[in-house]
Amino acid sequence: MIGKIFAIFLLALVPSESLSAATSNCVCYHGTWAEYRNGNGKFGVSKIDSQCTHLIYSFIGLKANGTVYSLDTWLDYDLNTLNAFAALKNAREGRKVLVAVGGWSHSSTFPAVAASASARAVFLQSALEFLEKHGFDGLDFDWEYPNKRGGTQVDVENFVTLLKEFKAAFKPKGLLLTAAVSATPSSVSASYNVPGISQYLDMINVMTYDLHGSWDGVTGHNAPLYASSKDTTAAALELNLDTAISNWIAQGAPPSKMNLGIPFYGRTFTLANTNDVSLGAATINGGTPGTYTEESGYLGYNEIVELLNGGGWTTKWDDEQKVPHMYKGNQWVGYDDPTSITEKVKYAQSKGLGGVMVWAIETDDHAGLSGVKNPLLTAITTQLAAGSPNSLPVKSKTTSTTKAAGTTPATTTTKTTTNVNQNAKNGVSANTCTQDGFIGDSKNCNKFYQCIKKADGTYGAYAFNCVAGLVFDPKSNACNWKTLVPDCSS
Repeated sequence: MIGKIFAIFLLALVPSESLSAATSNCVCYHGTWAEYRNGNGKFGVSKIDSQCTHLIYSFIGLKANGTVYSLDTWLDYDLNTLNAFAALKNAREGRKVLVAVGGWSHSSTFPAVAASASARAVFLQSALEFLEKHGFDGLDFDWEYPNKRGGTQVDVENFVTLLKEFKAAFKPKGLLLTAAVSATPSSVSASYNVPGISQYLDMINVMTYDLHGSWDGVTGHNAPLYASSKDTTAAALELNLDTAISNWIAQGAPPSKMNLGIPFYGRTFTLANTNDVSLGAATINGGTPGTYTEESGYLGYNEIVELLNGGGWTTKWDDEQKVPHMYKGNQWVGYDDPTSITEKVKYAQSKGLGGVMVWAIETDDHAGLSGVKNPLLTAITTQLAAGSPNSLPVKSKTTSTTKAAGTTPATTTTKTTTNVNQNAKNGVSANTCTQDGFIGDSKNCNKFYQCIKKADGTYGAYAFNCVAGLVFDPKSNACNWKTLVPDCSS
């Protein structure tokens, strides 16, 4: 095992024409249950910042017969929160307000509704009446996820049919149709006909977070921009924003419709050994619940700021993955800060994406305890206003940097990305994909490809290069010493 693995670098799959698109969306989801949190964690409609270009009220439910309904009538109606939220469109010129249906806890009815023509008709009419009654500008589908969690393969095409029917009714009324979608290539392959849904959606909000968490049993970043050199398996190489976004584009999603998901929270861990605080260190559970979110394994950025202000934490910047983490005692937190978020917005701009979306605005530092109110949201809008950078952030293969608790590293560097045409004569055509997985290049042992089956039955391929001195090992689907791979030893 000592011969295995150093680093694999993903080459960007970005059509050159996509780079001309303006990146301007700042889509903000609001989890309405934050109204019930205590102290500085309490967050209602009146605290929503004016910087968001789109606001999404989360969530309403979907009954088995297709009717949409309130999940919290006291909050939505007695406190008039729905109408107050919709009225926020007037706080910023051109702002759109939408309502999300479904979510992690309320997606079980989607398969049956999508499969029934009569239930789809009820869903459409019910949604139209709901939007008109409360003054919303559109509907966000948060089906988590087609063909998963009790769903079946027919969900994939039924989702396309559902969106087609909604689009036909929404377009004449000027209503927006959007969706929150999964990130990783394997999940996308299972759940979506990407060209099919893309033609009907106005925005595709890619949930590029929760890529690592306490469920892994080892420490990891919630939303790394790039892969780590420690990511050596096919599964691990999927778990970063670059791979996720590149795959969506490769599968046929127009970059201009895509919004890069940015989390305003971190994933936390309880270390098995306080002497090992490294990335990938063994853990025994999620981290200690936060004062406001009260969930093991999860901390809002507002809670992270308060912990840092309390002192005793060591913070480090991972220059490979372009994200920070912090630790103290047996607690380890991977999160985003203004610096990492700026890098992600630059990435979205370089990819020609429509913009970014955040989950969720209520866990920004809205009290300003870091010295600035809403520092994460401000980092987004500041970089959006600055315009597209000339190149992407460097994906370094070197070290992370220790910094004092409560501070943020300011140094960033850039690199120029390489465009890869899947159908060009670069080895892909000589290595026909016949199933999902990895294959080596027949002419270059240093190069290999990840094959991903599309909804239409054809395959797309990602090109990867091993670092100098290593070659692709088909036995382990990873980079290895040349001397340990017989066919490439000469």
